Order: sequence, then C-alpha cells, then structure tokens
Amino acid sequence: MENAFWDLLASREYRKITVTDIVREAAVNRNSFYYHFSSLPELADAAILHMVENTPVSLPQSGTDPETAWRTNVANVLQSPEQRERLDRLSLVTGPHGSAELLASLRDFSRLNLMSILQIDPQQLDLKTDLMLDFAIGGMFGVLRRWPELSGRIKPEDLLNDDTAALAMSMYLSLSKTDMLGYWKRVFNPSAAPRIR
Repeated sequence: MENAFWDLLASREYRKITVTDIVREAAVNRNSFYYHFSSLPELADAAILHMVENTPVSLPQSGTDPETAWRTNVANVLQSPEQRERLDRLSLVTGPHGSAELLASLRDFSRLNLMSILQIDPQQLDLKTDLMLDFAIGGMFGVLRRWPELSGRIKPEDLLNDDTAALAMSMYLSLSKTDMLGYWKRVFNPSAAPRIR
C-alpha cells in the first residue's frame, strides 16, 4: 500500500488521493487497508517514515578521515537505484503534489532521524544545535525540491569538491559535538592530508 501511495502521489495532488484510490492501486480490499492503517494520513506518515529511515549513513569513526565518510555517503546515495528511488519519492512530498501536512511529517521524521544518527538527546537540545538541525533540514528540503531537475544530470563527482565536503563535514562535526579543530587544520594545511578529487 505504501508503493501505491507513492505511485498515486506521482500522478496527482495528495488532497485528491482517497482510500478507494489506494486500495484500487494496491489491488487490496478496504478491510486490508483498515487492518493496517486507520486513515490515509497514517499511511502517508508510514510511507514517509520508511523512506527517511532508509537513509544510508556512514559516520566517521574516531581516527578515520571524515572526508572518506562523505565520499562513501555520496556514492551510496547517487549510485544506488534504491536510494535514487527514495529521493524521487521524497521529492514528491516537497513538490507540487505535496501538502503542508506531508511536509510537516517529512520535517519531523527527518529531524528525529538526524538526531538519532548523531545521538542527540532531545531533552538536552541547546539553541545552537536546534538551529543547525533546522538549517540542515531546510537545506535537505531545498535539494529535494530541485531533485526532479537534478536527478538526470548529477554525478557523485559533482559533490566531491572541497567546498561541498567542507560544508558537509563542518555541519556533521558541529552537530555531533566533535572537536572541529583537527579537521580544520587539515583543511587549511594541504600537506597534512590530500584534497578531495
């Protein structure tokens, strides 16, 4: 039924999708739908949550080069058909067929997922981290809005330049409360570490 939801969202606005459309597209009966979900918004939340949870993440381990993790993440996302489909689907939420409710769900699930990945305790959230999470999620939304035009031409090499890697790694290091001094020393001292190719 989640696949049916995404297929329908690709073809029409969320507000025009009904439970009848879902059961017809999924080739199930209404009882099957209501066995799993109490409403269409609950199905939409489940579909969005599963896409967010399937975000591949390779975090830098202590003593490893953070740029290696960045390269791994870029390759995992852009070279995997499953991950490209995930981006295609999430971009529907931020596109013209989405809605304020779907955007709110994507924002909330993405925020919680990012906090979980970075082991940020919601009860101990300081203002700086709170604002940086908003900044990161806003940037993700911006990329998802542009994804339909980018998906056919973006390549991993487009994101492996020094500027993009430095931005991504500084966000990660700051949000994860990791000491950034060692990383910045390497960035501004070309003899200390090779630059990204």
